[in-house]
Amino acid sequence: MVNRTRKAIEMLYRDKCTIVEYQPIKDPITKRTNNKEVVILENQPCKLSYKNVTSTEQGKVAKLEQTIKLFISSDIEIKAGSKLIINNKEYVRSGESAIYPNHQEIILELLKDKA
Repeated sequence: MVNRTRKAIEMLYRDKCTIVEYQPIKDPITKRTNNKEVVILENQPCKLSYKNVTSTEQGKVAKLEQTIKLFISSDIEIKAGSKLIINNKEYVRSGESAIYPNHQEIILELLKDKA
């Protein structure tokens, strides 16, 4: 039953996710250890969901907030601080994963430009 449900959910996945972690890497020449981006997983099927919420406070202009949620296999571990590249956009995990038997849901934030 779980496998059929999982397959049905994964049929909805239209996006591909690349997971990047920062890991300590020792430079063989300088012998210094620096955190570098390391690709952990590439082209993992997933689905992005967007929800727009308008909030207003008395006397203030309406504020539009967008919630971005990632649906991905529950077998994949995405560590805090990981960067996710989905549809050529970079995101970071902004909360704990909600893990279900057939999938997990993760709230994401767009990665701010490094200016």
